[in-house]
Amino acid sequence: MLVVFRADASVQIGTGHVMRCLTLAEQLRQQGHQCQFICRDHPGHLGELIEGKGFELHLLAGTAPALANAAEIDNSYAQWLGVTWQQDARQTLEVLSSLAADWLVVDHYALDARWEKEVAARVGRIMVIDDLADRNHDCALLLDQNLGSEAAAYDRKVPDDCIRLIGPQYTLLRPEFARLREGSLERRRHPQLKRILISLGGVDRTNVTREVLRALSETSLPSDTELDIIMGAAAPYLDEIRSQALHSRFQATVSVSVSDMAERMCQADLSIGAAGSTSWERCCLGLPAILVVLADNQRSAAHALHEQGVAIVTDSGVGVRDALNQLLAGGSFEERLVAMAHAGAELIDGMGCHRVVEALTGSIDGKH
Repeated sequence: MLVVFRADASVQIGTGHVMRCLTLAEQLRQQGHQCQFICRDHPGHLGELIEGKGFELHLLAGTAPALANAAEIDNSYAQWLGVTWQQDARQTLEVLSSLAADWLVVDHYALDARWEKEVAARVGRIMVIDDLADRNHDCALLLDQNLGSEAAAYDRKVPDDCIRLIGPQYTLLRPEFARLREGSLERRRHPQLKRILISLGGVDRTNVTREVLRALSETSLPSDTELDIIMGAAAPYLDEIRSQALHSRFQATVSVSVSDMAERMCQADLSIGAAGSTSWERCCLGLPAILVVLADNQRSAAHALHEQGVAIVTDSGVGVRDALNQLLAGGSFEERLVAMAHAGAELIDGMGCHRVVEALTGSIDGKH
């Protein structure tokens, strides 16, 4: 089976859409299927990473400003595409015309049913990955892995026979998270607060990491606390954060584009991170978190995680100071960490990618 992915990464978009597609592609490849990617040549497009993992990449020509300005404004994410949806459909069709794709997986907030209808004739079936439920789709399979999402939100937005995979039980996580889960949960039975993992997305274009580090310096955390700061290679403020870490009163290190995130999460006692798809990785490993909402599309999931007792949520890096002080207040933070770890682990078991692959390969029937 040949599965083609249409997803983008950029300084504006971030890396999450491409990263979760890579997770699904690697799981499919392990089962003997072929996967290819179609991405636009945005700054920070992750093409080198995709090809480095052994997947064929078709890179669409970069942003065309005049056409981008002409894009319809009924989709607030239209500018993410860099061209009109019609031009993107034509360019995608040029690639698909030389392929015999069984599935086209679309993970892009700027694309909807109009685009999907344009390319449908060149593929067997279309799968959409969405988090917003704010537009129509013409697809055979839809995945919304967010906590709090409901299948009813897609009523009249997808065909009646579309299979809907809804909820965190379908979260796309790499296999190492399930493999390391037991050991990670075991060490959280007796929590401490000596190592904090800081990861504000693969780009952090507004430099929230700087605010977080400043906020931590104003707390009562002891100076021997370890700060494990993770950033992407395309992060525009990487050098500034390296300098800030060097002069921090904590034992702070900065690592770039790491391949061992699961191991680092296992070693951490607390995470300070973006309220995006990495939230599900933390849950699987029972890693308590202070979540910083970096975009409106993260707000719903962050609120749901807060309601479930998984995380403390703030709207800014500055707010991390108050969130951490709240966690440490009263001297019972160990009990709070245990409760947060348990709540997260209850939500995610690490097998979501396997369930999605089963759906793609036709091993499950019916509507979800």
